[in-house]
Amino acid sequence: MAVLKPAEVLESCGNVGAMRARTGFLKTLMLAFLAGAYIAFGALLMVTVVAGLPQESFGTLTKFIGGALFPIGLILVILGGADLFTGDVMYNTVGLLESKMSVKELWRNWFLAYAGNFLGAIFVVYLAMSSGFLSTEPWLSWIQKTAVTKTSLTFEQAFWRGVGCNWLVCLACWLAMASDHAAGKVLGIWLPIMAFVTMGFEHSIANMFFIPAGIWAGAPVTWNQFWLNNQLPVVLGNIVGGGLFVGAIYAFCYGNLSRLFLKDRFSYKINEHTDK
Repeated sequence: MAVLKPAEVLESCGNVGAMRARTGFLKTLMLAFLAGAYIAFGALLMVTVVAGLPQESFGTLTKFIGGALFPIGLILVILGGADLFTGDVMYNTVGLLESKMSVKELWRNWFLAYAGNFLGAIFVVYLAMSSGFLSTEPWLSWIQKTAVTKTSLTFEQAFWRGVGCNWLVCLACWLAMASDHAAGKVLGIWLPIMAFVTMGFEHSIANMFFIPAGIWAGAPVTWNQFWLNNQLPVVLGNIVGGGLFVGAIYAFCYGNLSRLFLKDRFSYKINEHTDK
């Protein structure tokens, strides 16, 4: 099973970012719709299992079980070739810093991916609620409580949980890119995603399922609270987590930024050492 060196992964990530930024309007929306639906399916699987576990018996182990199940969403996104906003944060940042795309193209892709992800997630909410999956106990009260909890965070709490989340999500995308084998990609995705869900970080696209489903189920949460209390700070945190702590730092260490800010000889030695 071959593993790409970090500089090679960076090159591939930049190419993905540039390719997605130049994909047509309708195709981007369709691929983003699929990605939002896939993440929502992962969230629905998590709810289906975790909500039925007795807290008094399982304790915090329920968080790990949920974390172990949720990654199916990103596995479907990456292996299925869909377009997820939180991954695009890293891909497009690398593409921009590696001079493969423009700022305008970055904003265009982020907007279309986010909008398409929302449509896909909301469709799965409709599917789940219309099918009665979350309309009875214990699933009903679990999804209501989750929606209330996520919209009750302070702006600072939601922002930093968003940072931690997309730092790990984009590391999952990075690790998947490093492997040329399906099993390696799945393992590279599963570990960071399991970690962020178990720790309780905030993913803007997953929350497009959890909170609207809670609203539909009768939780005392408004759409204004969904957008302002959760989506705004979490999206900003996701951008910082994936764009800065993964995309920008790796571009500085392994890409054009290292040659711009560091002497060529020193940069070469750093890359030569870290590639081994």
